[in-house]
Amino acid sequence: MRQHTVWQEISVGATRAFRTIIPKPHHRIPLTLSNAPLLLSCFVPFVFLAYLARRPGTFHIRLLFLPTVVVATLSAGFRFRWTIPELNVYNWAMALLAEVVLAKALEYAFTKEGMLKVGEREPGVLKGKEPVKGSVASTNGHAEPSETQQPSLIPSWLYDSFELIHTMRGLRWKFAQGTYIPPPNRPLERSAFLRATLISFFKNFLLLDLLESCLKLFPHVGLPSGGTIFYPSLPLIPRYIVSTTIHMLTGSALLAGFGMVYDIFTFIAVALLSSAPTSWPPVMDHPWHATSMHMLWAQSWHQLLRNTFLVFGGYPGRWLAGNVGMLLGAFLASGLFHECSMYTMGRGMDHTVTLFFAAQGPLLIGERVWRQVTGRRVGGTIGRLWVYFVMFIAAQPMVNAWHYRGLGGAMVIPPILSPVRITIGVLQRYWGLAKP
Repeated sequence: MRQHTVWQEISVGATRAFRTIIPKPHHRIPLTLSNAPLLLSCFVPFVFLAYLARRPGTFHIRLLFLPTVVVATLSAGFRFRWTIPELNVYNWAMALLAEVVLAKALEYAFTKEGMLKVGEREPGVLKGKEPVKGSVASTNGHAEPSETQQPSLIPSWLYDSFELIHTMRGLRWKFAQGTYIPPPNRPLERSAFLRATLISFFKNFLLLDLLESCLKLFPHVGLPSGGTIFYPSLPLIPRYIVSTTIHMLTGSALLAGFGMVYDIFTFIAVALLSSAPTSWPPVMDHPWHATSMHMLWAQSWHQLLRNTFLVFGGYPGRWLAGNVGMLLGAFLASGLFHECSMYTMGRGMDHTVTLFFAAQGPLLIGERVWRQVTGRRVGGTIGRLWVYFVMFIAAQPMVNAWHYRGLGGAMVIPPILSPVRITIGVLQRYWGLAKP
């Protein structure tokens, strides 16, 4: 009886501690201008941890400091909330950011030698050379030292921390060796590169605006309250024609959104922060052209979160079951990553999302078995149809789970900045005045 009571006390205490850091959605703190600085301050410990990860001999300090970073990061992503229904999707975005930061923090803390660039024997010290100082020690993590100049207004230690924080694919960093990087698709001369980036931004912006406006035309799906993409009132074939249309609009909007945001960061980094154009290769490599699921996930789709999924699931999976465990663990982590962040929208959990991503591991194993049995890789027209089946048909329940919780009703582009909705409003007023 005594042991049972002790266990109950431990269980209750652990639950209360967990809910202090990650409260239920309706108990979260409404985000306002007055408490926004508190939210931003939660990321300060992470910046300090990044600083330590670029300093030799800090392994034990990083381990001791990690719990502070974990608590602060989870608080930033899961304790605050946007209360306006149309902005609910930003709760998802904040949680996604917090999860990425958490994965980076775990890697910074547990990598004993610190976070090294290629060619370094310890942070800031090249193999066979003295400690690197000045602009070479604090160059952008995506650029060669000769290609980048540190902005004079930023202290070198802070710049060194931010260069580590911002790199997602880890170009020229030891931790990301083997990550696929698409070939350049823009001129590498700085002014021409900036011009091409600006044009790409406006193309992605206009495309995203059009796709978002189209999604909002569908009943229920286009509302903040959300709704299913499978309209039960429609006959079977029209129902799946509509759901496939919504699904493809959603996927295209995600691609345009990725491109638009990446273009913004690229332009700012190259134009204002002296980053080199070679530091910003394409974020995608023609996912529509993928001819196998392996090609899609390893090359065509963006690799920005590759290391996040390895930290959360790939490395633990490899420890448990070798390379197969690493593959399965990474995709399981991907599913939980997407679903745990969606939880912050306050519509509960739906592990349809988790199952879709977790299933990608067995699918890739199946492609490997196919190659071993037949002697041929999955590819060609049949391979592309296979990819389209997985992404356009099998993925529909996942996208439905997102829209059912209000994804389609989110305000991504404010109406005042939306050329499509401004045009529609002008035409409506014109037609209204033109009526007899």
